[in-house]
Parts: sequence; C-alpha cells; structure tokens
Amino acid sequence: MRTTLTLDDDLAEALNRAARLSGRSFKAMVNETLRRGLAQSGSDAAGLEPFVVEPQSCGWMPGIDPLKLNQLLDGLEIEAWPGRQRQGGEGV
Repeated sequence: MRTTLTLDDDLAEALNRAARLSGRSFKAMVNETLRRGLAQSGSDAAGLEPFVVEPQSCGWMPGIDPLKLNQLLDGLEIEAWPGRQRQGGEGV
C-alpha cells in the first residue's frame, strides 16, 4: 500500500542512518521499525496492571467557609461594578 507519511526530522534522520548501516532501503527500515514497535506495545500492555487513581480528601484551606462562597462572589461583583459603569457596560 502506498501512503504519505510525515516524519519528524530527527526520526527521518535516525531511520536513514539505520537503513544505511544495515544496507536496507528506507522503506524496509520504516516497515521493520513499525512492526517491532507495534508488536512490543501489544505485549507490554498485556502485562501491566491498569493505572488506578486514588482520590484523597484535601479539604478547604483554613479560614474558608464553603457555605459563604456566594457572599465572596457578591463582594467581587460589587467591587467590579464601578469599572463596568465607566466602560459603558450594563449594570445588574
């Protein structure tokens, strides 16, 4: 099958070097490298245990009351009100 493949410069250089040293064509070197990579990735994944995220309770920082977060938001909106009025923005 013919296809177009865009390689990073460092990979193309490494494949060209490997092909020259082995006496094979660039095409043969790309095919062999892809086959080895695909075969290895399948066997590696089978032997690994799945990664599990263990959640931890971090809680709130001292002094922050989660029940008063709406009051904090209201305070921030009130502070921003004069700036919006001067810029011609709409009021609440």
